[in-house]
Amino acid sequence: MTQTSVPDQKDGGATILEIGQQPDAWREVAGRSDEHAEAFVRDLLSRPELRIVLTGAGSSAFAGEIAAPLLRRHLHRRVEPIATTSIVASPLDHLEPETPTLLVSFARSGNSPESLATTALADQLVDQVWHLVLTCDREGKLGRAHADRPDSLVVYMPDRTNDSGFAMTSSLTSMLLTCLLMLGPAQSNQVEALARAAEHVAGLQDDIRALAQSKKQRFVYLGSGPLEGLARESALKLLELTAGEVVTYFDSPLGFRHGPKSVLDADTLAVVYVSTDPYTRRYDLDIIAELRSQLGADAVRVISAVPIPDEYGAALVLPGLDDLPDALVALPYLVFGQYLALFTSLDYGKTPDNPFPSGEVSRVVRGVTIYPMAGAR
Repeated sequence: MTQTSVPDQKDGGATILEIGQQPDAWREVAGRSDEHAEAFVRDLLSRPELRIVLTGAGSSAFAGEIAAPLLRRHLHRRVEPIATTSIVASPLDHLEPETPTLLVSFARSGNSPESLATTALADQLVDQVWHLVLTCDREGKLGRAHADRPDSLVVYMPDRTNDSGFAMTSSLTSMLLTCLLMLGPAQSNQVEALARAAEHVAGLQDDIRALAQSKKQRFVYLGSGPLEGLARESALKLLELTAGEVVTYFDSPLGFRHGPKSVLDADTLAVVYVSTDPYTRRYDLDIIAELRSQLGADAVRVISAVPIPDEYGAALVLPGLDDLPDALVALPYLVFGQYLALFTSLDYGKTPDNPFPSGEVSRVVRGVTIYPMAGAR
């Protein structure tokens, strides 16, 4: 991406380009093959006692929350999403010295202090540990630290996914897709359906922009299973790009009723991500009916891979996804959340590539002190 190709901030800056490039980036990810990487993963997965920890900070942590349920069911082993920020603050609560562990690190730049500290703590505390580093920056510290280690595999995303904008967009989805292709049941021939669904969302930008112009003060995102991680990421994206000017919240449809529903008011927009699992979808439909009864139909947006019954109202149905698991449909669902965050940011007069021009919040976290853990074992 050249500097002259980037739209003005009032038109979305680099962020709108980085959202829009995702379908082609996913096709590029799916089209790659690496025999060494395949052998590395195959050897580790042959170990029945292997524990897999998916880690990252912020959006990178939420990628693990989306992927873990599907990987757990597919691999029939422990797969746990644990944020680097949790591991660094309390490593002995999360790292098991005697359990062979594959630590999967999601890291856009690989320069976050917690990312580097987490892999170092795992090396220090776990007897047998391997590292799979998924990152976008070939000059990043994490990738360079693990590049030549026999117990590590570093996989770089396509260069264009090293987002220059403040919020993670194509970097996040490319790392998540790579993880699901390498460790999960995802197949490269499924990626075309995901890419076309995302292109369908991109064709609805005028509608999403009009939704953002409603100037709601509160946004609630709901999803079950892997889609709860998606809801969390969608809420963060909107919070980041509006520089905290709007209140955002996420939960599962069932969990939302247990107190958090108190956040609803007349200025709330609710977004429900509908599961492709028929059993889980029943709970999604229940909360859709409840929210529309309370807030009105126009204050609830429903994103689904399958048509929903007429009595539950309108939904944005993304084509070609009805036979895919939730962790995969989360990718084009997320494109909707990214566009909604971007257009809401613009409507609030923010600069989406840098919503914090005075530096209160930075693209790569600064100011974190990492303390040595001497004598931990």
